[in-house]
Amino acid sequence: MITSKDYDCNYENKWCPGCGNFQILAAMKQAFAQQQIPPEKLTLISGIGQAGKTPHFLKCNMFHGLHGRALPLATGTKIANNDLTVVVSCGDGDCYGEGGNHFLAAIRRNLDMTLLVHNNQIYGLTKGQASPTSSLGMVTKLQNNGTPSSQFSALAIALAAGAGFVARGLSGEPEHLTELIVKAMNYKGFALVDILQPCVSFNKINTLSWYKERAYKLDADHDPQDLAKAFQLAQEWENSLPLGVLYESAGTPFHERVPNLKVQSLASHKYDGKVMADTLLKNL
Repeated sequence: MITSKDYDCNYENKWCPGCGNFQILAAMKQAFAQQQIPPEKLTLISGIGQAGKTPHFLKCNMFHGLHGRALPLATGTKIANNDLTVVVSCGDGDCYGEGGNHFLAAIRRNLDMTLLVHNNQIYGLTKGQASPTSSLGMVTKLQNNGTPSSQFSALAIALAAGAGFVARGLSGEPEHLTELIVKAMNYKGFALVDILQPCVSFNKINTLSWYKERAYKLDADHDPQDLAKAFQLAQEWENSLPLGVLYESAGTPFHERVPNLKVQSLASHKYDGKVMADTLLKNL
């Protein structure tokens, strides 16, 4: 019987006290345990940032990559071995800024993986610059007169790009977040969970109280297959923040689109140098 403690490790954690990452990490462990995923079958991949440190605090296969490059690494991992459960942990700057084009490419490919974005609307690791999800006019240490860029609407952009599973969670609602992560991981294809979280050190505007005053959970009457409604919900922000699965629609995962991968993962294919050489010669 696998429990959340089976994913514990002894690596020192230096997140700020009160950081939403702690609750996200706890929700991840609960979600993995609920699905009885053995640590050796779980692969967690991240980029750079406070969210990027998450794999250090989990007992599993892990790869800590470059800034914005977690999704390409996850793509190669999943193509190579489809038997692995692949979860990507990124920050809002890491994924939507440096990794923006990779974000769009991952949606188009529809690989069977789960992307968890820790969205605190600030660059926390580098001490408080505005991130892509910072609100227009937000004053930071670097943007003294307020950021001149409009806010990146990640959920709406994911929907427009064709994502089949789009959800939003809140670190301050850990049980609900755990449910969302489980649903995302059980979706056959690329699943996005954008997780709102406070940065207690550098974002004094979007605090946990700020989120709690505005966040509400989608009720049972919400139809997750209604794309137009999902777009509408994705653009709610200042006064209301919908939590839950905004959109879910079945699609064809990447492995089923590629004949050789549909049969078996690359890791299962036997290497034959002569066949490879003959194939290359035929294509010269």
